[in-house]
Amino acid sequence: MADAVAANGTEPTFNIQRIYLKDLSLEQPNSPQIFLEATSPEVDINLGIEQTQLGEGVFEVAITGTITAKVSGKTLFLVEGKQAGIFEVRNFPAEQVGPILGVNCPQILFPYLRAQISDIIVRGGFPPVVLNEINFQGVYAAQLEQNAASTTTKQ
Repeated sequence: MADAVAANGTEPTFNIQRIYLKDLSLEQPNSPQIFLEATSPEVDINLGIEQTQLGEGVFEVAITGTITAKVSGKTLFLVEGKQAGIFEVRNFPAEQVGPILGVNCPQILFPYLRAQISDIIVRGGFPPVVLNEINFQGVYAAQLEQNAASTTTKQ
């Protein structure tokens, strides 16, 4: 039976085709004067996830991380990074594709994004900022709830 499934090409397939850094920027609008501030910075971290279908069963998933550090209301640094990957997701039931793209793919990409962001912050002359682990299952579930709530209010 398994040979028949494989011969028909209907076996579920998940492949990473490529992982790449799509965008990375560091801004230090108040340097060098801001380096003289002795106050600990306030750090704000925002993450976003995007999905784009590139073809039949081929998707780009991207995670964007934006980290802003401020001292006394002035921006110390602003880092924005976008880590992306091209994933092949074929022959899965439709209800499984969403969680694969919204949970599994971001989990694969996140360590790359975390390393890129930490590296550029250190290269900018600052102590490293290490992003904590993210519960992508929880983020995906919250996103589904938010989408359901907005659909309900539109009706």
